[in-house]
Amino acid sequence: MMNIKRLYIFFSLFLLGGVVFAQNNILNAKAPDEMYEKTEGQKLLDNDEPMEYGYVDSRDVLWGRNVWEVVDLDERVNFPLYYPIDTNNIGADRRSLYDVLVTAAKKGKIDLYSDSYFNRKITLDDVSAAMSKVDTTDLGIEQINAGEELDAQYIDRRDISAADIEQYYIRGYWYFDKRQGELKYRMIGIAPVAPDVNFIDQDNPVLVPLFWVWFPKARNVLHEAKVFNPQNSAQPLSYDHLLNSRRFSGMIYQIDNIQGDREVKEYIAENSMMQLLESQRLQDEIRNMESDMWSY
Repeated sequence: MMNIKRLYIFFSLFLLGGVVFAQNNILNAKAPDEMYEKTEGQKLLDNDEPMEYGYVDSRDVLWGRNVWEVVDLDERVNFPLYYPIDTNNIGADRRSLYDVLVTAAKKGKIDLYSDSYFNRKITLDDVSAAMSKVDTTDLGIEQINAGEELDAQYIDRRDISAADIEQYYIRGYWYFDKRQGELKYRMIGIAPVAPDVNFIDQDNPVLVPLFWVWFPKARNVLHEAKVFNPQNSAQPLSYDHLLNSRRFSGMIYQIDNIQGDREVKEYIAENSMMQLLESQRLQDEIRNMESDMWSY
């Protein structure tokens, strides 16, 4: 028994080694740009890849439901998905989830979609109208009316940044695996939600999902991006780990149903308390499914 425990401890330390080495290279760096770079020796020891999903045969899925949740970034438990919002005064290894997704989309590493059903691929240019705004000030308009060339200082540009993201929409699939006899969750998609840039300065602007990302294809990108660990900065988490382990607080706003997957607010209108209670009821219904499978 003692040998088994020692083997388990050694194996755990070996898996964590790549992450610890990457952070502790700050002690061996000879220049600032080497602080977060792995040495060749570290790369050889490192097996830092996202854990592959196991194959699930459709015959093993005894029950399943598609669920859409909203993750409010004002909640403290969801702060790791929001910060850091200022990339000018922070290390290059730390970026907000929004910055990670947008950067990956610009490089072509992930695909963007227009909705949570992933029917149509889009590009950042397709959603630029909701993410950036160019306007002319009153002085600029006077300059144009006077027949003068518009000065650049009279042009206002407003772009949606990580600081403007208020929520994330997440689509996932809860299913009961009869082979393993347990309820499981698989994330399907994620979307950053922010005010439309054209109405961002208004009181209580309407929030809109900017784009949807097919989560399984984005896992490598999200695994490379690390999340600050407040308990131990030498062992950061990855966004892939954080999201797959459901280390966030979400509220169900939609679930697949016979009425065309209508949202909770469509059949419980203008009553936030009842909407919250309905979301909790749906959540309890899913969680109780596992115990109900074993009751006679």
